[in-house]
Amino acid sequence: MAATASNMLPLGSIAPDFCLPDTVTGRDYALQELKGERGTLILFICNHCPYVLHIKQQLIAIARQYAVLGISTVAISANDIENYPQDAPDKMQQMMAEWGHPFAAYLYDETQGVAKAYQAACTPDIYLFDADLACVYRGRLDGATPKNAVPVTGEDLRNALDKLLAGQPIDAAQIPSIGCNIKWKNAE
Repeated sequence: MAATASNMLPLGSIAPDFCLPDTVTGRDYALQELKGERGTLILFICNHCPYVLHIKQQLIAIARQYAVLGISTVAISANDIENYPQDAPDKMQQMMAEWGHPFAAYLYDETQGVAKAYQAACTPDIYLFDADLACVYRGRLDGATPKNAVPVTGEDLRNALDKLLAGQPIDAAQIPSIGCNIKWKNAE
């Protein structure tokens, strides 16, 4: 479990477009179809990552709580499933059933091109975009990791979401997410 920090996409960056298959419905979705009226939360996650599993209850709670406020949450897995079969689309579908389908979609980035476009480096890698798909937050959920005793509250991300919804500026001093590295094909 090597800890990898997120690359921190520049604030103001426009969310890279995509069209990826949803592992739950089998349908391809474009970003424009999934974006929220007031904002879009993009999560790069995977099924087996201990960092993701450690914060799963907050990810689920945030997705549900903010969905009714106009924020769409989209999860994407880009891991190499040849070497990590536990992250394959059928397992992603199974995980969403276990989690109660909290996200607008759980997409599979087979080519890893979308992860690269977002400069994603780890799971979880968290990005919040405003209604115009400009990046307003990228960083950690909160200070909790599987290796520390910090409570999982979602504080950092919740603060950014609340400020976005209130039309208030979000502090640009943001702390990178820490997690497992994305499992790149032909290891980079």
